[in-house]
Amino acid sequence: MAAAPLKVCIVGSGNWGSAVAKIIGNNVKKLQKFASTVKMWVFEETVNGRKLTDIINNDHENVKYLPGHKLPENVVAVSNLSEAVQDADLLVFVIPHQFIHRICDEITGRVPKKALGITLIKGIDEGPEGLKLISDIIREKMGIDISVLMGANIASEVAAEKFCETTIGSKVMENGLLFKELLQTPNFRITVVDDADTVELCGALKNIVAVGAGFCDGLHCGDNTKAAVIRLGLMEMIAFARIFCKGHVSTATFLESCGVADLITTCYGGRNRRVAEAFARTGKVVPGLPSPSPPPHVRLLGWGGLQPRGDGAQARWRPAFLVPGSVYLPAFT
Repeated sequence: MAAAPLKVCIVGSGNWGSAVAKIIGNNVKKLQKFASTVKMWVFEETVNGRKLTDIINNDHENVKYLPGHKLPENVVAVSNLSEAVQDADLLVFVIPHQFIHRICDEITGRVPKKALGITLIKGIDEGPEGLKLISDIIREKMGIDISVLMGANIASEVAAEKFCETTIGSKVMENGLLFKELLQTPNFRITVVDDADTVELCGALKNIVAVGAGFCDGLHCGDNTKAAVIRLGLMEMIAFARIFCKGHVSTATFLESCGVADLITTCYGGRNRRVAEAFARTGKVVPGLPSPSPPPHVRLLGWGGLQPRGDGAQARWRPAFLVPGSVYLPAFT
Protein backbone atom coordinates (compact mmCIF):
# COMPACT_ATOMS: atom_id res chain seq x y z
CA MET A 1 0.00 0.00 0.00
CA ALA A 2 1.03 3.62 -0.54
CA ALA A 3 2.94 5.48 2.15
CA ALA A 4 0.46 8.37 1.91
CA PRO A 5 -2.65 8.23 4.13
CA LEU A 6 -5.02 5.57 2.85
CA LYS A 7 -8.29 6.85 1.42
CA VAL A 8 -11.39 4.98 2.58
CA CYS A 9 -14.71 4.66 0.76
CA ILE A 10 -17.79 2.96 2.17
CA VAL A 11 -19.95 1.55 -0.62
CA GLY A 12 -23.41 1.57 0.93
CA SER A 13 -25.31 3.61 3.49
CA GLY A 14 -28.06 1.49 5.04
CA ASN A 15 -28.28 1.01 8.79
CA TRP A 16 -25.26 -1.32 8.89
CA GLY A 17 -23.28 0.82 6.47
CA SER A 18 -24.03 3.94 8.50
CA ALA A 19 -23.09 2.22 11.76
CA VAL A 20 -19.76 1.20 10.23
CA ALA A 21 -19.29 4.73 8.88
CA LYS A 22 -19.57 6.03 12.45
CA ILE A 23 -16.80 3.67 13.57
CA ILE A 24 -14.49 4.38 10.65
CA GLY A 25 -15.07 8.13 10.77
CA ASN A 26 -14.08 8.27 14.42
CA ASN A 27 -11.11 5.92 14.00
CA VAL A 28 -9.43 7.67 11.07
CA LYS A 29 -9.30 10.93 13.01
CA LYS A 30 -6.97 9.22 15.48
CA LEU A 31 -4.84 7.20 13.06
CA GLN A 32 -2.34 8.89 10.75
CA LYS A 33 -2.28 5.83 8.50
CA PHE A 34 -5.69 6.75 7.08
CA ALA A 35 -6.96 9.88 5.33
CA SER A 36 -9.14 11.96 7.62
CA THR A 37 -12.08 12.21 5.21
CA VAL A 38 -14.24 9.13 4.61
CA LYS A 39 -16.48 9.03 1.56
CA MET A 40 -19.74 7.10 1.81
CA TRP A 41 -21.70 6.29 -1.32
CA VAL A 42 -25.39 6.99 -0.78
CA PHE A 43 -28.16 5.92 -3.12
CA GLU A 44 -29.92 9.25 -3.43
CA GLU A 45 -33.39 9.47 -1.94
CA THR A 46 -35.70 12.27 -0.87
CA VAL A 47 -36.64 12.35 2.80
CA ASN A 48 -39.16 14.97 3.95
CA GLY A 49 -38.42 17.04 0.86
CA ARG A 50 -34.63 16.97 1.29
CA LYS A 51 -31.95 14.92 -0.41
CA LEU A 52 -30.59 12.23 1.88
CA THR A 53 -27.01 13.21 1.02
CA ASP A 54 -27.73 16.80 2.06
CA ILE A 55 -29.21 15.62 5.35
CA ILE A 56 -26.19 13.46 6.12
CA ASN A 57 -23.67 16.14 5.14
CA ASN A 58 -25.41 18.97 7.00
CA ASP A 59 -27.12 17.27 9.94
CA HIS A 60 -24.65 14.36 10.16
CA GLU A 61 -27.37 11.77 10.63
CA ASN A 62 -28.85 9.13 8.36
CA VAL A 63 -32.40 9.88 9.42
CA LYS A 64 -33.89 7.15 7.24
CA TYR A 65 -31.71 4.14 8.00
CA LEU A 66 -29.98 4.94 11.29
CA PRO A 67 -32.03 7.63 13.05
CA GLY A 68 -30.88 8.90 16.41
CA HIS A 69 -27.18 8.32 15.83
CA LYS A 70 -24.86 11.15 14.82
CA LEU A 71 -22.21 10.45 12.21
CA PRO A 72 -18.76 12.05 12.42
CA GLU A 73 -18.44 15.25 10.41
CA ASN A 74 -15.60 13.75 8.37
CA VAL A 75 -17.99 11.19 6.83
CA VAL A 76 -19.03 12.72 3.51
CA ALA A 77 -22.08 11.39 1.67
CA VAL A 78 -21.62 11.17 -2.11
CA SER A 79 -24.46 10.21 -4.47
CA ASN A 80 -22.24 9.58 -7.51
CA LEU A 81 -20.72 6.12 -7.14
CA SER A 82 -17.81 6.74 -9.50
CA GLU A 83 -16.91 9.93 -7.65
CA ALA A 84 -17.15 8.20 -4.29
CA VAL A 85 -14.72 5.40 -5.13
CA GLN A 86 -12.30 7.50 -7.19
CA ASP A 87 -8.71 6.88 -5.99
CA ALA A 88 -9.91 4.96 -2.92
CA ASP A 89 -7.29 2.69 -1.36
CA LEU A 90 -9.72 0.81 0.89
CA LEU A 91 -13.25 -0.15 -0.15
CA VAL A 92 -15.84 -1.27 2.40
CA PHE A 93 -18.74 -3.03 0.65
CA VAL A 94 -21.99 -2.98 2.62
CA ILE A 95 -24.92 -3.14 0.19
CA PRO A 96 -27.73 -5.65 -0.44
CA HIS A 97 -26.11 -8.68 -2.08
CA GLN A 98 -28.37 -8.59 -5.15
CA PHE A 99 -26.73 -5.34 -6.32
CA ILE A 100 -23.11 -6.47 -6.14
CA HIS A 101 -22.78 -7.34 -9.86
CA ARG A 102 -23.99 -3.93 -11.02
CA ILE A 103 -21.92 -2.05 -8.45
CA CYS A 104 -18.72 -3.90 -9.37
CA ASP A 105 -19.32 -3.40 -13.08
CA GLU A 106 -19.76 0.33 -12.53
CA ILE A 107 -16.63 0.91 -10.45
CA THR A 108 -14.20 -1.54 -12.08
CA GLY A 109 -11.32 0.47 -13.51
CA ARG A 110 -12.06 3.50 -11.34
CA VAL A 111 -10.10 2.36 -8.30
CA PRO A 112 -6.34 1.71 -8.11
CA LYS A 113 -5.23 -1.84 -8.84
CA LYS A 114 -3.48 -1.86 -5.47
CA ALA A 115 -6.77 -1.12 -3.68
CA LEU A 116 -8.04 -3.53 -1.03
CA GLY A 117 -11.62 -4.36 -0.19
CA ILE A 118 -13.64 -5.86 2.61
CA THR A 119 -17.22 -7.08 2.29
CA LEU A 120 -19.72 -6.88 5.13
CA ILE A 121 -22.45 -8.32 2.91
CA LYS A 122 -24.25 -11.29 4.46
CA GLY A 123 -25.53 -13.35 1.59
CA ILE A 124 -24.57 -15.62 -1.26
CA ASP A 125 -25.15 -15.19 -4.98
CA GLU A 126 -27.03 -17.71 -7.10
CA GLY A 127 -26.44 -17.58 -10.83
CA PRO A 128 -26.23 -19.85 -13.88
CA GLU A 129 -23.01 -21.37 -12.56
CA GLY A 130 -24.48 -22.10 -9.14
CA LEU A 131 -23.74 -20.55 -5.76
CA LYS A 132 -20.89 -18.07 -5.43
CA LEU A 133 -19.51 -16.07 -2.52
CA ILE A 134 -19.86 -12.29 -2.72
CA SER A 135 -16.11 -11.91 -2.15
CA ASP A 136 -15.42 -14.11 -5.18
CA ILE A 137 -17.64 -11.93 -7.35
CA ILE A 138 -15.81 -8.77 -6.26
CA ARG A 139 -12.42 -10.44 -6.64
CA GLU A 140 -13.19 -11.74 -10.14
CA LYS A 141 -14.75 -8.53 -11.44
CA MET A 142 -12.34 -6.02 -9.91
CA GLY A 143 -9.12 -7.99 -9.53
CA ILE A 144 -8.49 -6.78 -5.97
CA ASP A 145 -7.91 -8.68 -2.73
CA ILE A 146 -11.04 -8.98 -0.61
CA SER A 147 -11.41 -9.68 3.09
CA VAL A 148 -14.74 -10.36 4.83
CA LEU A 149 -16.28 -9.21 8.11
CA MET A 150 -19.10 -11.20 9.74
CA GLY A 151 -20.36 -11.44 13.29
CA ALA A 152 -23.14 -10.95 15.81
CA ASN A 153 -23.51 -7.30 14.96
CA ILE A 154 -26.96 -5.71 15.15
CA ALA A 155 -26.41 -2.31 13.54
CA SER A 156 -28.34 -0.21 16.05
CA GLU A 157 -26.44 -1.77 18.95
CA VAL A 158 -23.09 -1.24 17.24
CA ALA A 159 -24.02 2.40 16.57
CA ALA A 160 -25.00 2.77 20.24
CA GLU A 161 -21.51 1.50 21.12
CA LYS A 162 -22.77 -1.53 23.00
CA PHE A 163 -20.06 -4.16 23.31
CA CYS A 164 -19.88 -6.83 20.63
CA GLU A 165 -17.40 -9.00 18.78
CA THR A 166 -16.91 -9.64 15.10
CA THR A 167 -14.68 -11.71 12.83
CA ILE A 168 -12.54 -10.70 9.88
CA GLY A 169 -11.58 -13.45 7.46
CA SER A 170 -8.67 -12.70 5.15
CA LYS A 171 -6.62 -14.92 2.88
CA VAL A 172 -3.82 -12.37 3.27
CA MET A 173 -3.44 -11.84 7.01
CA GLU A 174 -1.63 -8.53 6.56
CA ASN A 175 -4.71 -7.13 4.82
CA GLY A 176 -7.03 -8.49 7.47
CA LEU A 177 -4.97 -6.84 10.19
CA LEU A 178 -5.08 -3.54 8.30
CA PHE A 179 -8.87 -3.63 8.27
CA LYS A 180 -8.85 -4.56 11.95
CA GLU A 181 -6.88 -1.40 12.64
CA LEU A 182 -9.42 0.61 10.64
CA LEU A 183 -12.49 -0.87 12.32
CA GLN A 184 -11.71 -2.00 15.86
CA THR A 185 -12.82 0.00 18.90
CA PRO A 186 -12.94 -0.85 22.62
CA ASN A 187 -16.59 -1.88 22.12
CA PHE A 188 -16.19 -3.49 18.69
CA ARG A 189 -13.63 -6.22 19.19
CA ILE A 190 -12.24 -8.00 16.14
CA THR A 191 -10.59 -11.38 15.65
CA VAL A 192 -8.78 -12.04 12.36
CA VAL A 193 -8.63 -15.55 10.90
CA ASP A 194 -7.39 -16.86 7.55
CA ASP A 195 -10.44 -19.10 7.01
CA ALA A 196 -12.10 -16.37 4.96
CA ASP A 197 -14.55 -18.47 2.93
CA THR A 198 -15.93 -20.12 6.06
CA VAL A 199 -16.36 -16.76 7.77
CA GLU A 200 -18.33 -15.45 4.81
CA LEU A 201 -20.40 -18.60 4.42
CA CYS A 202 -21.46 -18.39 8.07
CA GLY A 203 -22.94 -14.96 7.39
CA ALA A 204 -25.22 -16.41 4.72
CA LEU A 205 -26.16 -19.79 6.17
CA LYS A 206 -27.18 -18.54 9.62
CA ASN A 207 -30.14 -16.77 8.01
CA ILE A 208 -31.51 -20.11 6.82
CA VAL A 209 -31.31 -21.61 10.30
CA ALA A 210 -32.99 -18.49 11.68
CA VAL A 211 -36.02 -19.18 9.50
CA GLY A 212 -36.36 -22.58 11.16
CA ALA A 213 -36.02 -20.94 14.57
CA GLY A 214 -38.77 -18.50 13.63
CA PHE A 215 -41.07 -21.34 12.63
CA CYS A 216 -40.48 -22.87 16.05
CA ASP A 217 -41.52 -19.64 17.71
CA GLY A 218 -44.56 -19.19 15.50
CA LEU A 219 -45.76 -22.75 16.08
CA HIS A 220 -45.11 -22.59 19.85
CA CYS A 221 -42.75 -25.56 19.69
CA GLY A 222 -40.93 -24.50 22.84
CA ASP A 223 -37.37 -23.64 23.76
CA ASN A 224 -36.14 -27.24 23.70
CA THR A 225 -37.19 -27.71 20.08
CA LYS A 226 -35.77 -24.34 19.09
CA ALA A 227 -32.45 -25.23 20.71
CA ALA A 228 -32.40 -28.50 18.76
CA VAL A 229 -33.09 -26.64 15.50
CA ILE A 230 -30.22 -24.25 16.19
CA ARG A 231 -27.81 -27.07 17.08
CA LEU A 232 -28.74 -29.16 14.06
CA GLY A 233 -28.57 -26.05 11.91
CA LEU A 234 -25.04 -25.37 13.08
CA MET A 235 -24.09 -28.95 12.23
CA GLU A 236 -25.49 -28.51 8.73
CA MET A 237 -23.61 -25.23 8.33
CA ILE A 238 -20.36 -27.02 9.14
CA ALA A 239 -21.16 -29.93 6.81
CA PHE A 240 -22.13 -27.60 3.98
CA ALA A 241 -18.96 -25.53 4.40
CA ARG A 242 -16.78 -28.63 4.13
CA ILE A 243 -18.37 -29.48 0.80
CA PHE A 244 -18.70 -25.97 -0.60
CA CYS A 245 -15.38 -24.38 0.37
CA LYS A 246 -12.39 -25.24 -1.79
CA GLY A 247 -9.82 -24.71 0.95
CA HIS A 248 -9.47 -25.90 4.52
CA VAL A 249 -12.47 -25.42 6.80
CA SER A 250 -11.59 -25.03 10.47
CA THR A 251 -14.22 -26.07 13.01
CA ALA A 252 -12.76 -23.42 15.31
CA THR A 253 -14.01 -20.72 12.95
CA PHE A 254 -17.58 -21.65 13.84
CA LEU A 255 -16.79 -20.80 17.46
CA GLU A 256 -15.87 -17.23 16.50
CA SER A 257 -18.40 -14.39 16.41
CA CYS A 258 -19.13 -15.11 12.74
CA GLY A 259 -20.35 -18.58 13.66
CA VAL A 260 -22.20 -19.57 16.79
CA ALA A 261 -22.54 -16.01 18.15
CA ASP A 262 -24.12 -14.63 14.97
CA LEU A 263 -26.29 -17.73 14.71
CA ILE A 264 -27.66 -17.24 18.23
CA THR A 265 -28.25 -13.52 17.72
CA THR A 266 -30.07 -14.08 14.43
CA CYS A 267 -32.17 -16.97 15.75
CA TYR A 268 -33.41 -14.84 18.64
CA GLY A 269 -33.45 -11.30 17.31
CA GLY A 270 -32.98 -11.29 13.54
CA ARG A 271 -35.42 -10.24 10.83
CA ASN A 272 -35.51 -13.69 9.23
CA ARG A 273 -36.66 -15.18 12.51
CA ARG A 274 -39.40 -12.56 12.86
CA VAL A 275 -40.62 -13.06 9.30
CA ALA A 276 -40.79 -16.85 9.69
CA GLU A 277 -42.61 -16.48 13.01
CA ALA A 278 -45.17 -14.19 11.37
CA PHE A 279 -45.80 -16.68 8.56
CA ALA A 280 -46.27 -19.51 11.04
CA ARG A 281 -48.64 -17.50 13.22
CA THR A 282 -50.79 -16.16 10.39
CA GLY A 283 -50.60 -19.02 7.88
CA LYS A 284 -50.19 -16.51 5.06
CA VAL A 285 -48.40 -17.33 1.83
CA VAL A 286 -45.78 -15.38 -0.09
CA PRO A 287 -47.47 -13.32 -2.85
CA GLY A 288 -46.40 -14.41 -6.31
CA LEU A 289 -45.05 -17.82 -5.30
CA PRO A 290 -46.93 -20.98 -6.30
CA SER A 291 -48.70 -22.95 -3.62
CA PRO A 292 -48.12 -26.68 -4.20
CA SER A 293 -50.06 -29.31 -2.36
CA PRO A 294 -48.21 -29.66 0.95
CA PRO A 295 -47.61 -32.90 2.84
CA PRO A 296 -50.47 -33.88 5.19
CA HIS A 297 -48.77 -32.82 8.42
CA VAL A 298 -47.87 -29.46 6.87
CA ARG A 299 -51.39 -29.02 5.43
CA LEU A 300 -52.82 -29.38 8.93
CA LEU A 301 -50.89 -26.27 9.91
CA GLY A 302 -52.49 -24.27 7.13
CA TRP A 303 -49.25 -24.08 5.19
CA GLY A 304 -48.56 -24.31 1.47
CA GLY A 305 -47.18 -21.10 0.02
CA LEU A 306 -43.78 -20.47 1.59
CA GLN A 307 -41.34 -22.23 -0.71
CA PRO A 308 -37.54 -22.44 -0.62
CA ARG A 309 -35.49 -21.47 -3.66
CA GLY A 310 -32.21 -22.61 -5.11
CA ASP A 311 -30.57 -25.93 -5.88
CA GLY A 312 -29.91 -26.84 -2.26
CA ALA A 313 -33.43 -26.04 -1.11
CA GLN A 314 -34.99 -27.91 -4.03
CA ALA A 315 -33.03 -31.07 -3.22
CA ARG A 316 -31.19 -31.28 -6.54
CA TRP A 317 -27.90 -31.72 -4.69
CA ARG A 318 -26.87 -35.16 -3.59
CA PRO A 319 -27.54 -36.14 0.06
CA ALA A 320 -23.83 -35.74 0.88
CA PHE A 321 -24.53 -32.02 1.16
CA LEU A 322 -26.57 -32.66 4.30
CA VAL A 323 -25.49 -33.93 7.68
CA PRO A 324 -26.31 -37.55 8.54
CA GLY A 325 -29.92 -37.81 9.58
CA SER A 326 -31.22 -35.05 7.34
CA VAL A 327 -31.23 -37.42 4.39
CA TYR A 328 -34.01 -39.38 6.06
CA LEU A 329 -36.31 -36.37 6.04
CA PRO A 330 -38.68 -36.01 3.06
CA ALA A 331 -37.66 -33.54 0.36
CA PHE A 332 -40.71 -31.38 -0.29
CA THR A 333 -40.26 -30.23 -3.88
